[in-house]
Amino acid sequence: MKKTTVFSITLSVFLLSSCAHEFNHVYKSSDNSYRYEFAKECFAKGKYTNAITLLSELITVEKGTENAQESLYMLAMANYYNRDYETAAQTFKRYYQSYPRGVYAEMARYFEGQSLYLSTPEPRLDQSETVSAISAFQEYLDAYPDARLKKEAQQHLFELQEKLVEKELHTARLYYDLGPYFGNCTEGGNNFEACIVTAQNALKDYPYTDKREEFSALIMKSKYELARQSVEAKKLQRYQDAEDECYGFINQYPDSKLRPTAEKYIAKCKSVTGEQNADNQSINK
Repeated sequence: MKKTTVFSITLSVFLLSSCAHEFNHVYKSSDNSYRYEFAKECFAKGKYTNAITLLSELITVEKGTENAQESLYMLAMANYYNRDYETAAQTFKRYYQSYPRGVYAEMARYFEGQSLYLSTPEPRLDQSETVSAISAFQEYLDAYPDARLKKEAQQHLFELQEKLVEKELHTARLYYDLGPYFGNCTEGGNNFEACIVTAQNALKDYPYTDKREEFSALIMKSKYELARQSVEAKKLQRYQDAEDECYGFINQYPDSKLRPTAEKYIAKCKSVTGEQNADNQSINK
């Protein structure tokens, strides 16, 4: 058993050494046709790092030849399969900008979006890559209305837009949870106002999201808390605004689990506005 294991290890080391020696021999060769064919072989066998090393030099050497397009596209795909999505996206873009009518132009546009899609972070983090991926897929669909991967691109667009929605929802929740804390309000206002603006903008920017009720609930709760914590001069107007928001929420989501909360807020708003109006009438008399 031990002899078999030792033999296997020895054989593996020998093969690795032999492969490394062969690659070094090809890499140092001045025969570009030989290097190109070897790069294709490496790509076909899944040896993407070796393929990338050779192709990175060959795309310059092969420029203007019949192998130029394939070299650049293969380099982009090698980076993609090697999970270097940032470099892959850049190389796919370089391909279709260099060869707008090239054999691989349509697929290069799609895989630029796919590379960016796979590099997008979780919703809590910065979503610049998500925005870039959306732009890439949209340009792909605009350039190829009957694209062979149209359904896949549309599905990814939906997923990416939902990620942006999740980001906005996370931000709105964060503002609401911070509540009366003013340490982060460097430009005036407060967190409840920031929550309202963020949620309202999200509803306007993403009208078909299935998170509408959650955004609406945050607006309603923030308006109530904003009224409750306001100075006397602003309380009446803000309680009236909060009351209107609660009625709007109930009308739009009559079966919501937050309906009792909305009704509780309405009762409190009526109580405060009723007292305010009574006081105002007493003063006027």
